[in-house]
Amino acid sequence: MKANLGSLDSIARVVVGAVLMVLAAIGTVGWWGWLGAILVVTGLIRFCPLYALFGLSSCPLKSKE
Repeated sequence: MKANLGSLDSIARVVVGAVLMVLAAIGTVGWWGWLGAILVVTGLIRFCPLYALFGLSSCPLKSKE
């Protein structure tokens, strides 16, 4: 698995996912808040299967010098 998430994308996924899970735990949102776990996992491993499926990447390009 080649990383396809940049640093900012990765951090945003972890933060948003954690917030969704906390909101689900305290009952503010429904069961769908637990889907934030997917965001947390993809953010931590820096790989998104949907990005790979569509050929996307938010990783910075490396120069070929």
